[in-house]
Amino acid sequence: MIIFVTMSIQRDIPQILALRERVESRFGKKLSVHADFLALVAVIEMEQRQHISESTLERVWGYSTRGYNTVSLRTLDVLSRYAEGCDWQEFCEKLASEGGCESELFNAEHIHTRHLAVGDRLQIGWLPDRLCTVRYLGENRFVAEECHNSKMQKGDTFSCLQFSLGKEAILNDFTPSAATTSVAPKSYVVGRKNGLTTLHLLH
Repeated sequence: MIIFVTMSIQRDIPQILALRERVESRFGKKLSVHADFLALVAVIEMEQRQHISESTLERVWGYSTRGYNTVSLRTLDVLSRYAEGCDWQEFCEKLASEGGCESELFNAEHIHTRHLAVGDRLQIGWLPDRLCTVRYLGENRFVAEECHNSKMQKGDTFSCLQFSLGKEAILNDFTPSAATTSVAPKSYVVGRKNGLTTLHLLH
């Protein structure tokens, strides 16, 4: 069971990306301009008897430039009820039981190590709720700095040439931080079924 105890959630976790897709599917179109968000506000008010401002929706979709990185639990509950007829917690549990879903939302985007400098940080995520921040060490090598709901842990190191949205990532020479010299590095595949759902170069 996935349990969220905070009142606000990071905007770019895989579940929110999946929820955005479900909302757009129910709404009948992708939300890409200000008028789309205004129209969705009206539909939600009519069907759910709940008000969410267009600026709040724009933050959820990353359309706003105001720099908010979190979404309130209330907003996620309302959107989940609109899209799936359940609250946010139930939506996440349903998503986990489904094993996630392929999505046209995730266009082909790639990050190759030849475009990275030592010290650059990437955020990668995959369904149902995995999210990790890794730092580039050079020579195609990375170290995990922060991990949520993943077997990968802080301090684990691995090699990878390229990360692509919608494709699995094969982490070669994967070495847990607690490993001794007698433990042979292994390969670790993330996003095996649906590929990466989050890929960001952090600044």
